[in-house]
Order: sequence, then C-alpha cells, then structure tokens
Amino acid sequence: MANSLNKVMLIGNITRDPELKKTTGGQSVCTFSIATNYVYTDASGQKKDKPEYHNIVAWGKLGEICGQYLVKGKKVYVDGRLQTRDWDGQDGVKRYRTEIVAENMIMLDRGGSPMAGGGTTGAVPMSVGAAAMADEPAANPDDEIKLEDIPF
Repeated sequence: MANSLNKVMLIGNITRDPELKKTTGGQSVCTFSIATNYVYTDASGQKKDKPEYHNIVAWGKLGEICGQYLVKGKKVYVDGRLQTRDWDGQDGVKRYRTEIVAENMIMLDRGGSPMAGGGTTGAVPMSVGAAAMADEPAANPDDEIKLEDIPF
C-alpha cells in the first residue's frame, strides 16, 4: 500500500483583505491570498526576486477568525493541503483553480493594528488550528471573557 502526503506550509504577506462568506448551508468560508518571495542569484550574479501568489480557503471557525483578524499586508503562516477545483465557465471552457485549504494559521506581525474596541494587537503570534477548534466545548456562562483578556 502506497502512502501519500499533501501538506503545504507558507509564510508570506496577505495580498488582499480576506473575504468572509456563508455557504447556503450556513458554514463560514474565508478566502484570501498570500504572496511569498523566492530570492535567487541569476547567471550574472544579480540577486532576483520572484513572487508567487497562493489562494487560501479557510472553513468554519478558522475561516471566521481569518476574516476577523487578517488584513492586507500582514505576515501570516498558513498550513494546509492543496486542492484543485474545476468547473465549466460561462463560455463553456473548463476552468481550474488550485488553492490551499487552511488547517492552521498563525498571525506573525506584532502590534500596532487597530482592533474593535479601540485596542491594538499585542502578543502575537496567535495560532489557530482547525482541528483544535472543531470540537470546541460549550462556553461556560460564568467564564466571561473580556477584551483585555484576549492575548492578541
């Protein structure tokens, strides 16, 4: 039996503000792009930069968090798996899109960004894992969370 591995790990900058939507079934889905930069030396000894752009899709609670906290220009770590979708365009031509389905996200930039409530982001990196969020226990009403208690 052959084993396989489909794992992507990226560190890059967000190229556009994330777009958060709900499916017809009510599930949250967030899409955004990350740019990574490959630096190499060409034959003449000159350093060259080659940017690469990656489409990211985050589902459920992870998608909601990405939609709420990520903004264009910020540095982020995302890991997940590659997935290619296909569909027929309005012109009848088959279209393809390869994207990374996010499983984990870590915000890498430090403070300075305004957040709701007038505060600023602080103790980053913040790590969010889709697997860890999937079976969240119900919140205890006695455990009130205040904005100042959130570590990011």
